[in-house]
Amino acid sequence: MYSTVLLQSLLLLPLVYGQNAPSSSKRGLVYVPNPKHRSDDSIWVSNTSDLTWYYNYDSKPSPAFDNTTKLQFVPQLWGTSTTFLDDVTQQIKSGANISYVLTFNEPDGGGSNGGSAIPADTAAETWQREVEPLKQMGVKLGAPAVTGAPSGFTWLQNFFTACKGNCSVDFIPVHWYGNFEGLTSHIGQVRGTYQNMTIWVTEYADNDVSLKESQDFYNESSKYFDRIDYITHYSYFGSFRSSVSNVGPNAAMLTEKGKLTDIGSWYLGGAATGSTPHGAAGRNVVFVGSSIIVFLATIWSLL
Repeated sequence: MYSTVLLQSLLLLPLVYGQNAPSSSKRGLVYVPNPKHRSDDSIWVSNTSDLTWYYNYDSKPSPAFDNTTKLQFVPQLWGTSTTFLDDVTQQIKSGANISYVLTFNEPDGGGSNGGSAIPADTAAETWQREVEPLKQMGVKLGAPAVTGAPSGFTWLQNFFTACKGNCSVDFIPVHWYGNFEGLTSHIGQVRGTYQNMTIWVTEYADNDVSLKESQDFYNESSKYFDRIDYITHYSYFGSFRSSVSNVGPNAAMLTEKGKLTDIGSWYLGGAATGSTPHGAAGRNVVFVGSSIIVFLATIWSLL
């Protein structure tokens, strides 16, 4: 009898430690190419990936995904381009499914941190020339993707003032780096400011924290995004190897060897891999292993 209980308990272990994460049609890819490891690109469009869209901070799609229809491309006007409208229009005329566009990556941020550093009035002028005409083609237009700092709210208000009602925004992108409580507070403030807008979370992570904190943040935020109906799209910032991560190794979706981390696999709808990113403490793996040992010891004590 006790042997049967032990056998049944052992059979349950793969379900506990190998169960697939919930999938979500809201999830997309922030594509960050790695010229040294181009094979990593195939991970995001594998048969087990449930990602549905991607962006690459550019107006044109990435050649890495030319042979797949799995991911819908979302162009982005990163800075003060004079060819964005032509680039997107040409894609639409060629039959590409361009339903949305993103604009101005962190214009309130400095260039050294990846921001486009554009004055609000210049952005408004560029928007009306390069983005607004796409509205007539049925494309939904994303507001400038400001940082999560207070300066982001100020910049965005200045942008809308400079637009003088001539910028037809359909949704508000959000960027956030920090803990879960801060994320929900920030999104609440965005929703309170722009009450009739849907929200895309186009960059987010809890940067430079422990592996457990990174994983807890990922799980909490994913459940939150999937539960809130006005959050229609989200894309985790971590589609790179831990050895080159600028948000800390524990936030990365790939190890330094290109294997999916737990976060990476969960984000694609898979199970935990147990692959620890370079730089993370080994105690997390020990904890999981110890849990199994304690569990089995408890069962054996019944024999």
